Amino acid sequence: MRRTARPLTATAFAVAAVALASAPAHGASTGGLEVSPASVAPGGRVTVRTAACGDGGSATGDAGAVGAGSLSLVPDAHGQDATGRFTVPPSAQPGTYEITATCGGSGRRIAGDVVVTLTPVRGQVRPRGSVKTGVGGALGPDPVQTAAGVAALAVAAAGGTWLLHRRARGDGI
Repeated sequence: MRRTARPLTATAFAVAAVALASAPAHGASTGGLEVSPASVAPGGRVTVRTAACGDGGSATGDAGAVGAGSLSLVPDAHGQDATGRFTVPPSAQPGTYEITATCGGSGRRIAGDVVVTLTPVRGQVRPRGSVKTGVGGALGPDPVQTAAGVAALAVAAAGGTWLLHRRARGDGI
């Protein structure tokens, strides 16, 4: 087992290292279309931005996949990124949609994704409390029941250790 485990482990580490080295760093500019927010509810406003068109470059965007039509991306106040905005139609269905832009000078095509959700991210409700599953489910945040369970586990562990120790000494059970 040890003879095959070491080469397999080394191979797995080598594959992982190559995959990490070839993947672009998170947050690095890949020349794509940055969509903000990445997840939006129907009727929400979306901003798209890119640095792929160069300083002072502009682009024509297409948000037709989500039903918003075309948009213009113009240089921002600093003249570095081309920026544009569109509104997701209230009739948009949940899903992932590709937003594209074509740079004015070079004709370079870039793309980004927007995810349409049923509810806005800020309005989502997080579950609270214990699960109501019936027999065998979560008991809830009762400290007395939790302490009783921990005590029962501790007694079982101590008794098991004592029995194994007696057996190892040859005292009999």
